[in-house]
Amino acid sequence: QVQLVESGGGLVQPGVSLRLSCAASGPPFSNYAVGWFRQAPGKGREFVAAISWLDGGQTAYTDSVKGRFTISRDNTKDIVYLQMNSLDSEDTAVYFCAAKRVVYGGVFTAPNQYFYWGQGTQVTVSS
Repeated sequence: QVQLVESGGGLVQPGVSLRLSCAASGPPFSNYAVGWFRQAPGKGREFVAAISWLDGGQTAYTDSVKGRFTISRDNTKDIVYLQMNSLDSEDTAVYFCAAKRVVYGGVFTAPNQYFYWGQGTQVTVSS
Protein backbone atom coordinates (compact mmCIF):
# COMPACT_ATOMS: atom_id res chain seq x y z
CA GLN A 1 0.00 0.00 0.00
CA VAL A 2 1.09 3.56 -0.57
CA GLN A 3 2.55 5.63 2.25
CA LEU A 4 2.34 9.41 2.24
CA VAL A 5 4.53 12.03 3.88
CA GLU A 6 3.72 15.74 3.78
CA SER A 7 6.30 18.48 4.13
CA GLY A 8 6.73 22.17 3.50
CA GLY A 9 4.56 23.67 6.20
CA GLY A 10 5.65 26.45 8.49
CA LEU A 11 4.94 29.80 10.07
CA VAL A 12 4.59 32.58 7.52
CA GLN A 13 3.27 36.11 7.31
CA PRO A 14 0.13 37.00 5.38
CA GLY A 15 0.65 37.41 1.67
CA VAL A 16 3.56 35.07 1.24
CA SER A 17 3.70 31.70 -0.49
CA LEU A 18 4.40 28.14 0.56
CA ARG A 19 4.69 24.94 -1.40
CA LEU A 20 3.59 21.74 0.28
CA SER A 21 4.81 18.37 -0.91
CA CYS A 22 3.17 14.98 -0.58
CA ALA A 23 5.78 12.28 -1.18
CA ALA A 24 4.64 8.73 -1.79
CA SER A 25 6.36 5.41 -1.39
CA GLY A 26 5.14 2.01 -2.44
CA PRO A 27 3.14 1.28 -5.60
CA PRO A 28 3.38 3.65 -8.59
CA PHE A 29 1.88 6.92 -7.46
CA SER A 30 0.58 7.66 -10.93
CA ASN A 31 -2.19 5.12 -10.29
CA TYR A 32 -3.60 7.21 -7.46
CA ALA A 33 -5.89 10.19 -7.39
CA VAL A 34 -4.72 12.60 -4.71
CA GLY A 35 -6.37 15.23 -2.59
CA TRP A 36 -5.28 17.89 -0.14
CA PHE A 37 -7.40 18.58 2.93
CA ARG A 38 -6.95 20.84 5.90
CA GLN A 39 -8.19 20.96 9.44
CA ALA A 40 -8.20 24.06 11.59
CA PRO A 41 -8.51 23.88 15.37
CA GLY A 42 -12.05 23.02 16.41
CA LYS A 43 -13.19 22.41 12.83
CA GLY A 44 -13.75 19.43 10.61
CA ARG A 45 -11.51 18.27 7.79
CA GLU A 46 -12.04 20.51 4.78
CA PHE A 47 -11.38 19.73 1.13
CA VAL A 48 -8.77 22.01 -0.45
CA ALA A 49 -7.70 20.60 -3.83
CA ALA A 50 -7.63 17.37 -5.79
CA ILE A 51 -5.88 15.98 -8.84
CA SER A 52 -6.63 12.99 -11.02
CA TRP A 53 -4.37 10.02 -11.67
CA LEU A 54 -1.72 9.62 -14.39
CA ASP A 55 -0.89 13.04 -15.80
CA GLY A 56 -3.21 14.90 -13.47
CA GLY A 57 -5.30 16.30 -16.26
CA GLN A 58 -8.20 17.04 -13.96
CA THR A 59 -8.06 19.26 -10.91
CA ALA A 60 -10.56 20.70 -8.46
CA TYR A 61 -10.39 23.37 -5.76
CA THR A 62 -12.56 24.64 -2.99
CA ASP A 63 -13.85 28.12 -3.76
CA SER A 64 -11.82 29.87 -1.08
CA VAL A 65 -8.49 28.86 -2.65
CA LYS A 66 -9.30 29.18 -6.35
CA GLY A 67 -6.81 31.47 -8.04
CA ARG A 68 -4.39 31.24 -5.10
CA PHE A 69 -3.58 27.54 -4.77
CA THR A 70 -2.37 25.15 -7.47
CA ILE A 71 -2.16 21.38 -7.21
CA SER A 72 0.24 19.49 -9.47
CA ARG A 73 2.03 16.19 -9.63
CA ASP A 74 5.42 14.90 -10.69
CA ASN A 75 5.11 11.17 -11.24
CA THR A 76 8.84 10.81 -11.90
CA LYS A 77 9.36 11.78 -8.26
CA ASP A 78 6.12 10.36 -6.85
CA ILE A 79 5.23 13.75 -5.40
CA VAL A 80 2.10 15.87 -5.46
CA TYR A 81 2.52 19.56 -4.73
CA LEU A 82 0.23 22.23 -3.38
CA GLN A 83 1.49 25.68 -4.28
CA MET A 84 -0.15 28.19 -1.98
CA ASN A 85 0.06 31.89 -2.81
CA SER A 86 -1.33 34.98 -1.09
CA LEU A 87 -1.77 33.15 2.18
CA ASP A 88 -3.97 34.64 4.85
CA SER A 89 -4.90 33.75 8.40
CA GLU A 90 -7.91 31.76 7.22
CA ASP A 91 -5.49 29.28 5.64
CA THR A 92 -4.03 28.35 9.02
CA ALA A 93 -4.54 24.63 9.53
CA VAL A 94 -2.93 21.22 9.47
CA TYR A 95 -2.75 20.15 5.85
CA PHE A 96 -3.12 16.51 4.91
CA CYS A 97 -2.67 14.73 1.62
CA ALA A 98 -4.71 11.66 0.79
CA ALA A 99 -4.61 9.08 -1.98
CA LYS A 100 -7.07 6.77 -3.65
CA ARG A 101 -6.13 3.91 -5.94
CA VAL A 102 -8.16 4.24 -9.14
CA VAL A 103 -8.46 2.64 -12.55
CA TYR A 104 -10.13 5.62 -14.17
CA GLY A 105 -9.93 9.41 -14.16
CA GLY A 106 -11.72 11.85 -11.95
CA VAL A 107 -11.18 13.94 -8.87
CA PHE A 108 -12.51 13.25 -5.40
CA THR A 109 -13.47 15.88 -2.88
CA ALA A 110 -14.80 13.99 0.15
CA PRO A 111 -12.49 12.65 2.85
CA ASN A 112 -14.27 9.31 2.95
CA GLN A 113 -13.38 8.69 -0.67
CA TYR A 114 -9.72 8.34 0.23
CA PHE A 115 -8.05 5.33 1.79
CA TYR A 116 -4.52 6.52 2.47
CA TRP A 117 -3.52 9.58 4.49
CA GLY A 118 -0.35 11.31 5.52
CA GLN A 119 0.38 12.59 9.01
CA GLY A 120 -0.15 16.24 8.13
CA THR A 121 1.96 19.38 8.09
CA GLN A 122 1.15 22.56 10.02
CA VAL A 123 0.66 25.82 8.16
CA THR A 124 0.34 28.93 10.31
CA VAL A 125 -0.26 32.32 8.74
CA SER A 126 0.24 35.12 11.21
CA SER A 127 1.73 38.58 11.38
